[in-house]
Amino acid sequence: MSGRPLGPTDLKRLHRDWRRRVDLRLALVLDGVQNPYNLGSILRSAAAYRAERVWLVPPTPGVAHAKVAKTALGSERLVPVEAVDDSVGGAGAVESARAAGFTTVAVELAEAAVPLFEIPLGPAVCLVVGHEERGVHRDTLAAVDRVGYLPQLGKVGSLNVAQAATAALYEATRQAASTG
Repeated sequence: MSGRPLGPTDLKRLHRDWRRRVDLRLALVLDGVQNPYNLGSILRSAAAYRAERVWLVPPTPGVAHAKVAKTALGSERLVPVEAVDDSVGGAGAVESARAAGFTTVAVELAEAAVPLFEIPLGPAVCLVVGHEERGVHRDTLAAVDRVGYLPQLGKVGSLNVAQAATAALYEATRQAASTG
């Protein structure tokens, strides 16, 4: 087994192989993710996991924000983003995702939540994450199909929203790869 890092051509081959093996539609609803650095990081992960769409619920900033671009590193151009009107809110974004054929799953520390790995997520899942401190809005939580959380074993009780979104995207991909 070789320990050398993969070059650009090898990386392309590796990722192309995985794209062929994983049949999964992914989307995200960002329900009030306020920090532009978190948004940029989530967009980068969304592009890496081939998300089809990201819905931005106010007060989530727009993708043109300079701090978003700083962490997204160009990946904000690779994922279609739709800003949701404040009057529609997160519940409206969830309805849009459902109309597009997605099952909606909030990633939230909530009373009815089950470990995310216990929820069958694919073949088309829209993951919903919320505000950095307040989480997913209660109206949005009431609109989703399921609520899951990321079990943590250490003394830290929660993750940064960008880390949680990335872990949830990975879990959806892992499930699709193991069933595909």
